[in-house]
Amino acid sequence: MKNSITIRPYEERDFPAIHELNKAEEWSNLVEKQEDTKQAWGHSNAAFIAEKDEVVVGCLRGLTDGHVTLYVAELIVDEKLRGNGVGKELLVYAHTLYPKTRIELLTSSTSSSYYELQGYRPFYGFRKNISE
Repeated sequence: MKNSITIRPYEERDFPAIHELNKAEEWSNLVEKQEDTKQAWGHSNAAFIAEKDEVVVGCLRGLTDGHVTLYVAELIVDEKLRGNGVGKELLVYAHTLYPKTRIELLTSSTSSSYYELQGYRPFYGFRKNISE
């Protein structure tokens, strides 16, 4: 699989495919706030696309200071290609660009085992939006 996947920086033309991945994953907040999500992608300094045969099959959106922290806000891979190393390639690609950083991310109960298998340590975090 590795040779057929290309990782590259996000471009605005990628957003419709990202939106479809969000829909497929049922990430309703990102789907319902489509324009905000598009703006977030445009303003993220660590945003990468995984392509296979020129089709977007995964993406990683993050923020980094380049020296201490690389925060991964979203990582998604087309369900048909999961288990083939696409997510790992995206994470390695981003971390290779910012090798001084530590990666931090939040997971769901269904995805935490994936990150543990990749060698990530669990830590405790919080989340709150302005209306809460």
